[in-house]
Amino acid sequence: MTHPVDQVPPVRQLAAFGLQHVLAMYAGAVAVPLIVGGAMKLPPADLAYLITADLLVCGIATLIQCIGVWRFGIRLPIVQGCTFAAVSPMVLIGTTGGGLPAIYGAVIVAGLAMMLLAPVFGRLLKFFPPLVTGTVILIIGLSLLPTAGTWAAGGSGAQDFGEPKNLALAALVLVIVLGVQRFAPPALSRIAVLIGIVAGTAVAIPTGFTDFGAVGDANWVGISTPFHFGAPEFHGAAIVSMLIVALVTMTETTGDFIAVGEMTERPVDRRALADGLRADGFSTVLGGVFNTFPYTAFAQNVGLVGMTKVRSRWVVAVAGGILVVLGLLPKLGAVIAAIPSPVLGGAGLVMFGTVAASGLRTLAKVEFEGTSNLTVVAVSVALGVIPVGVPTIYDKFPDWFQTVMHSGISAGCLTAIVLNLLFNHLPGKATSADATTTGTTVTATAEPVGLPGSRVEDAVEQSGEQRV
Repeated sequence: MTHPVDQVPPVRQLAAFGLQHVLAMYAGAVAVPLIVGGAMKLPPADLAYLITADLLVCGIATLIQCIGVWRFGIRLPIVQGCTFAAVSPMVLIGTTGGGLPAIYGAVIVAGLAMMLLAPVFGRLLKFFPPLVTGTVILIIGLSLLPTAGTWAAGGSGAQDFGEPKNLALAALVLVIVLGVQRFAPPALSRIAVLIGIVAGTAVAIPTGFTDFGAVGDANWVGISTPFHFGAPEFHGAAIVSMLIVALVTMTETTGDFIAVGEMTERPVDRRALADGLRADGFSTVLGGVFNTFPYTAFAQNVGLVGMTKVRSRWVVAVAGGILVVLGLLPKLGAVIAAIPSPVLGGAGLVMFGTVAASGLRTLAKVEFEGTSNLTVVAVSVALGVIPVGVPTIYDKFPDWFQTVMHSGISAGCLTAIVLNLLFNHLPGKATSADATTTGTTVTATAEPVGLPGSRVEDAVEQSGEQRV
């Protein structure tokens, strides 16, 4: 039988499910060009150009990741978008180190480095047993929840931020999503987020939350041309900072890939991980050429996959096609941009909470009794959530340290890997029983590592040996 990831739903469902993914990620997709362009004080026309270029490359990157071309693409339902890990370095480069041409030069080099390092990262899959993957997925969900809360309150920088009317609209969307998921037929429950967003927007228009006046001012057609802002410039300091961002992005993306693999019941092996990261690198190179930024898997859509149980990669490929159209037709992009933040916040609470819950489900496979695994989870989650709750905690540290630790996902992921090795693998600390119960089975083959029921683990259990 065809695996659910490879199944192609009917055309009507493809369109609805794909649009649902676009709505879930749109606000995050346009945030990076808006932040970077705003910090550089670019004129409105250039800001609009950055957004359309971003949407175009988002779509192309998503298509490559989902459909796959040779050894590029993980072939899972993964939506690609600009990484927030690159925002601070790019703002610094853009304002003091050469402007957009210097940013794009550093982005191109970082993308090439990601493509070369992809096989190396593929071999690191053995460091992601259920103890680590569950912790990382939990941190991803917890890191996203403040974003949903910000949207629900009105959006960052909104003059009416925190007004009860904003939270009431978000609560209405949340209730609609939950109601549709609970009481509607299965065909409708799978598009509960889309129904909630549409219903919330319908309520928002007459109540003054938003208007579509900007749609009339937007152009019908807008095509991003290579090196629109000038030929790329290659500055040493800018390249070094973006290479650090590349390593952080690859670490975050690895966690997202593993999370989607578990949700779709298609575990990620070493080759698939390398193919996915290689596609990330290629998309980042495209970003530097077509006037946009580094790309990564969007965690927002990971939650949507888990919530709706729609596992087809072709659904997300349709979402990529929609993004390409939005990048070529700015007027359609303006329509989606008019959706108010509280509407997205209400839907985001469900989606991002689902990611965190998926992490808990993975951790349920781990043995905590008589081990130090609880300490591994506790410290990793703490270090992963601290930069989310206290964003300025590392402001006095060097730039490279901030790039790594300001991302709660990368900070928590690295901590979980190190503590798992410290408590479960160093001589004199872990017993073979501890290693088996934590799911830390490791092998040099391309089989999924440390997953319950895998052939690797079966072989270990039968022989009574632990291969590390």
